[in-house]
Amino acid sequence: MSLVALTSLAGLFAVVTGVNDGGALLATGLKIPSIPPLAGVIMMMVTVALVPLVTYRVARTFTTRLASMEGPYGRIALVVAVLAALAVVAVLNNRGLPTSLTLAIVGALAGAGLGWGLPVSAGAVLFVLAVALASPFVGGLLAILTIRLLVRLAHGRTLRQWHRAGFALQCLAYAANDGQKMLAVFMLALGLSSPPFLICLAVAVLFGIGALYGLPRAGRTLSRGIIASRPLHGVTAELASGTAVIGCAAIGAPVSMTQTIAGALIGAGVAESSGRVRWHAATKIVLAWTLTLPVSGLLAAAAALIVRGVIA
Repeated sequence: MSLVALTSLAGLFAVVTGVNDGGALLATGLKIPSIPPLAGVIMMMVTVALVPLVTYRVARTFTTRLASMEGPYGRIALVVAVLAALAVVAVLNNRGLPTSLTLAIVGALAGAGLGWGLPVSAGAVLFVLAVALASPFVGGLLAILTIRLLVRLAHGRTLRQWHRAGFALQCLAYAANDGQKMLAVFMLALGLSSPPFLICLAVAVLFGIGALYGLPRAGRTLSRGIIASRPLHGVTAELASGTAVIGCAAIGAPVSMTQTIAGALIGAGVAESSGRVRWHAATKIVLAWTLTLPVSGLLAAAAALIVRGVIA
């Protein structure tokens, strides 16, 4: 498999990740004008570029713990996995079911590995799945506690200060966890055991391009789709989701920031009144999450079997 083709595919994955995740990260604070969208994208790019130089533990979970993608056949399986993950996310998004690219790539890496006969760690896959399922609930519970604290502490300009702190925390959490799936694909494509700065910088730039492109649509999904939100709910979701995702990064478990933000928004809404939550929209999103990992895994496994049979 050509190195240029692999690198190009990794670059495409980073851009699509920006489209899928960038708007979601900005969505919670859209009703608070203290951080303009362009400044927010730049903050995300800076953290995505710099945080992996300090820790890339989650990236290593993708590259070493889930499945072995070493050697020429491993790289072909990687191509199959990335294409399967992108296809599942694209189909679900086009059907109005926004989902997690993290769940998609986890399922696709495991499925492609199994389909090609490569070593796959069932324990690691189950661990990642368990943490991914728990993260929205943890985000929701943290949001219930956080909004009660903010009601006492935050108002007016103070809420804007909490928003800046919450968004910064969210950016750090994303760069330390969910965002490292982009870095992992580059590391697998290039056969790297650690990420050099130039690769981190390239990932950040490509992510930023995707985030700017996808901001309008992705931002509406969370800022308006799940709850009838107020600025207080957005700040609560930032602080709660950032805390939960950083905790997951500490144990090397990749989780979806979008999932955790959604759980935190629901928790913030329920803390005031369950009537604020648009349960129909929330149910559609949960359905998409439920389908993403197994469908990605099955599609990647089937594609890997076909490609393997043709090459063999």
